[in-house]
Amino acid sequence: MDARAPETHRAEAAPEPPRRRASAREIAIRYGFIALLVGLVVFFSAFTRGFASPQAAVFILQSVSITGILALGVTATLVVGGFDLSIGSIATSSMMAAAYVMVVLEQDAMTAVLACLAIGALVGFVNGLIICYMRVPDLLATLGMMFLLIGLQRIPTEGRSIAAGMTLPDGSTAGGQFSQAFLALGRHRFDLVIPNLVPSSVVVLVVLAVLIWFFLEYTRFGRMMYAVGSNARAAEFAGAPVKAYKIWAYVISGVFASIGGILLAARLGRGDIASGNNLLLDSVAAALIGFAVLGAAKPNAFGTAIGALFVGVLLQGLTMMNVPYYTQDFIKGAVLVIALMFTFALSGRAAR
Repeated sequence: MDARAPETHRAEAAPEPPRRRASAREIAIRYGFIALLVGLVVFFSAFTRGFASPQAAVFILQSVSITGILALGVTATLVVGGFDLSIGSIATSSMMAAAYVMVVLEQDAMTAVLACLAIGALVGFVNGLIICYMRVPDLLATLGMMFLLIGLQRIPTEGRSIAAGMTLPDGSTAGGQFSQAFLALGRHRFDLVIPNLVPSSVVVLVVLAVLIWFFLEYTRFGRMMYAVGSNARAAEFAGAPVKAYKIWAYVISGVFASIGGILLAARLGRGDIASGNNLLLDSVAAALIGFAVLGAAKPNAFGTAIGALFVGVLLQGLTMMNVPYYTQDFIKGAVLVIALMFTFALSGRAAR
């Protein structure tokens, strides 16, 4: 019997080396943005009276509900490697359309909602056709659509906002009004510990965020959208209908934008042509922040929702600290740029 056998056996059964612990850089990439969000909440809670109250938290969620919904739509286009600049104008067009249908055409809430959803789907479909079949770059195509819709929504009323009892361009008076069922979409509040605490728009945001997250992460269609965005040529060689996936992404974006417009009209109770001016910028900011959340480095619904919350916390905190309105955009931009620079710089170093 070979005396060296036990030594050989021991050598073969040597334990595996312990797993490498996560480095500080990896932790910063994964949790840095969440830590920044928590830091903002702690800072504003310490230096602003009432910021930590449930009412303030709900107000923040309500303030970002519409931009968050639009940002989720943008996320769908980012997933397929595109971008949609027309979401703000789709939302305002839907808001004006809902008001026009009920106030001028004197139709019910269901007709107004269906008309708005049809507008969003149609505009998204046209955007997709122009981008996929006319080969117009997505930024140019959606930018052109944005200007087209901004002008189109003003034509029926000659640039006037739409409200009950308004005077129409032909001199007559509008006989319709916003139905209570429609207004409830933007004004109703649900009980949660405190009566009338949670606005309906926040519930819509949460439901849509969960749906689009599940759709993108756990369905074959959503995974194929990521494949198209990652490498469209490879997906096409694999037999995937790349153009169809891209068109559907813009349809989703248009429908989500129209839902935001419906909620905005229901909240205001009028079709205000001046409303929604900041929807595009805040929605895009929220969608891009999603890249940095939990080190995803890709568009994702969860990150977009966190990004919308981040924007809301920042703006609400600055407002409650009485920071002049004309400096808030600068501060918001500076914080976002710095946060994203550090996140993506760290991600790039980790990749190398």
